[in-house]
Amino acid sequence: MSAAAPGSVQLRLRDHYTQKVAPALMQRFAYSNVMQVPRLVKVVVNIGIGEALTNPKALDAAMADLKMVSGQQPIAIRSRKAIANFKLRAGVVIGLKVTLRGARMYQFVDKLVSVALPRIRDFRGVSPTGFDGRGNYTLGLREQLVFPEIDYDKIDKVRGMEVTFVTTARTDDEARVLLTELGFPFRK
Repeated sequence: MSAAAPGSVQLRLRDHYTQKVAPALMQRFAYSNVMQVPRLVKVVVNIGIGEALTNPKALDAAMADLKMVSGQQPIAIRSRKAIANFKLRAGVVIGLKVTLRGARMYQFVDKLVSVALPRIRDFRGVSPTGFDGRGNYTLGLREQLVFPEIDYDKIDKVRGMEVTFVTTARTDDEARVLLTELGFPFRK
């Protein structure tokens, strides 16, 4: 990104949405009002850390990785009930999550689409089956190394993460068109 004044943030993707994507969606779906146009509400990034039961340092490493990737402090997700087969007690930290909104959300999506996804080995596009029926999309990443902030020499273990894009779209078709216009490379 280019140098900007302190405190201001260059939001390339948000400007692209307001200038190109919203008018295209209004025309395609024949919306009568600008407020009907689907938009991104939030992005939730989470990492499951089942190994934290046996390795307490795994939680700190995963927290540092998620903080670097998202630019925001993650919160711990605790187990709700005990499961003896997994040696899990109630109240133990089993995951981390970050909810991004506003400027950080647009920066993260821009970085994901333009930098991280192209760095995946043998990448052929994101799966078109990750929609939930209500216009939200979930994308699974197998490793955190696709983000440029993560230094390969400093990680203790390769961890996957799940990224959920919450939209105001009412159908999966509207959400797919919205995300495609934002630059998501869906598989055919």
